[in-house]
Amino acid sequence: MKSFQGTAEYVATEDLLVAVNAAIRLERPLLVKGEPGTGKTELARQVAASLEMPLIEWHVKSTTRAQQGLYEYDAVSRLRDSQLGDERVHDISNYIRRGKLWDAFAAESRVVLLIDEIDKADIEFPNDLLQELDRMEFHVYETGETVKAVQRPVVIITSNNEKELPDAFLRRCFFHFIRFPDTATMEQIINVHFPDVKQKLVREALTLFYEIRETPGLKKRPSTSEMLDWLKLLMADDMDPEALRADPRQAIPPLHGALLKNEQDVHLFERLAFLARRGN
Repeated sequence: MKSFQGTAEYVATEDLLVAVNAAIRLERPLLVKGEPGTGKTELARQVAASLEMPLIEWHVKSTTRAQQGLYEYDAVSRLRDSQLGDERVHDISNYIRRGKLWDAFAAESRVVLLIDEIDKADIEFPNDLLQELDRMEFHVYETGETVKAVQRPVVIITSNNEKELPDAFLRRCFFHFIRFPDTATMEQIINVHFPDVKQKLVREALTLFYEIRETPGLKKRPSTSEMLDWLKLLMADDMDPEALRADPRQAIPPLHGALLKNEQDVHLFERLAFLARRGN
C-alpha cells in the first residue's frame, strides 16, 4: 500500500506525514489533536484523496452515542408496523439501521473512516468503542449476526482537547498533535489557497495576524481558516499593505470581524487603542 505524502491542496508537515503513515502501518487509529482550525478534519479527507480510498465521515455531537456508530434498532417502527399488519415486521433486519462503523466494516474496498470531534461526546463514548476498533468486529444482538471488517479501515479520530480521553482508549491509538503553523508553513498554506496573492500583502498580514494571536488577554486566538478568510477579504478590497502596518493608535485591524469572534476580544483591542492614544 502506498504511503501518504500530502496533496497539492493540503500542506502537511514532515511530522504529520510520519504520524499518518505510522498509524496506517500499525493498523491503529490515528488520534489527531490541535487547536480548532488547524486542519484536523481536512486531514482525513486529504488522506482519502491521496490514497484513493472512499471516505466515511462520522461527526460526533454531544448527544451522540457509540451504539449509533454500529447500528440502531428501530423498535418503535416495528411496533407500529405490527399494529398495521405489515409483513415487514416478520424480518427484524428491516428495522436495523446501519451506522458509520458498519458501513466502513462492510465496504468491499479499504476506506478512510473519520470520527470527528470525539471529545464532544460523553466521557464513556471512547471506551464504548474500544473493542470494536480493536477487533474490527461487533455483534448484532437482534439478528444474531457478527459484522466483521472486510478490509481494515484507516481510522482517523480528531479531538479539540475539550476533555481528557480515557487511558485505555489512548493506548490503542497512535497520537499526533498538530501544532499551530509557524510563519513559513502559513505562507505555504496561503500560497496553496491564493497562488496569485501579492507577497507584500501576505508579509504584512502575517505580521499583524501573529501579533493578534500573541496579544495577552485574548479569549479566542484566530485560527488558520480565519486567517485565510481575512486575507481573502483584504484581497477583495485591494487593501494597501501599508494600511496593515502596526499603529498602536489604531489597534483594531481592518475587517477584524474575520479574526475577532467575540465582543470581549473586540473590547480588548479598543482599550489597547485608547491607552495608546492617551500615552501619546
